[in-house]
Amino acid sequence: TLIELMIVVAIIGILAAIALPAYQDYTARAQISEAITLSDGQKAAVTEYYADKGAFPTSNAEAGVASASTIKGKYVTSVTIGANGVITALMNSSGVADGVKGASIILTPAAQSGAVTWVCAGEPH
Repeated sequence: TLIELMIVVAIIGILAAIALPAYQDYTARAQISEAITLSDGQKAAVTEYYADKGAFPTSNAEAGVASASTIKGKYVTSVTIGANGVITALMNSSGVADGVKGASIILTPAAQSGAVTWVCAGEPH
């Protein structure tokens, strides 16, 4: 009957209203994970550099990794090592989730008792 059909349509609408934000959050997290994965090589290089020299590198070249513009992915524009070994992954401005567009994922190293630990932060653009 028409009433049953209207109830089914309403239920589908409610389920879609719940599922869509969850899917958008999942999509953004998946895109951010690419930035973290691309940064793993730089994290290893910064850690090795610190173990050898007792200080953090200030550039990709000093750390012995590829230039920032060549380290990119589907959602990431570049991955750069900056002052004090800070790694910054810059997200694309298009083709990514709204909350991620142009954002920077920043990994900051900290040396404690000879070990290097990392703090991750995000900076919207």
